[in-house]
Amino acid sequence: MAKKSSIEKNNRRRALTKQFAGRRARLKAIVTDKEKPMEERFAASLKLAELPRNSSATRIRNRCEVSGRPRAFYRKHKLSRIALRELGNKGLVPGLVKSSW
Repeated sequence: MAKKSSIEKNNRRRALTKQFAGRRARLKAIVTDKEKPMEERFAASLKLAELPRNSSATRIRNRCEVSGRPRAFYRKHKLSRIALRELGNKGLVPGLVKSSW
């Protein structure tokens, strides 16, 4: 089980990303638009830098929904390999069959 503080920090980052998504997208569109004047693009990049760092989507860490484990994460199921195996053995993951040979 991951530390609760790490899980909560990641949840705060998700909330900030959602809150600032529109503003960040508008500013990025201005910065990347080559038709706009250089001064306007520079001002937009400064405003973008003023936004909270944790509002960037790249700061979010994929974590297991069950254990909070940050490594060996399966995006399709939003679970770590360990949690996926445990739930799969119990038959709680639809479409997952335990293999044996």
